[in-house]
Amino acid sequence: MRDERAGFEPFDCAPALRLEAHERVSKLHQEAFERRLEKLEEMMEKLEKRLWLTVYGVVGTILAQAFQSILTAQP
Repeated sequence: MRDERAGFEPFDCAPALRLEAHERVSKLHQEAFERRLEKLEEMMEKLEKRLWLTVYGVVGTILAQAFQSILTAQP
């Protein structure tokens, strides 16, 4: 006897199918985690570039002031 309910197809529900579904969900979670990690790494690289630009700017300013004071000290 087949039990048909309002247009729904019967489906198998076995432990192997549950494991397969869990593996698919785990794979999706892993892929999403990897994408977020890559995005975070890109943001860190951009931040590092900005930090080095700031460091070079400060060093350049200090050297320019030192050079200017040397030029004004000589008659």
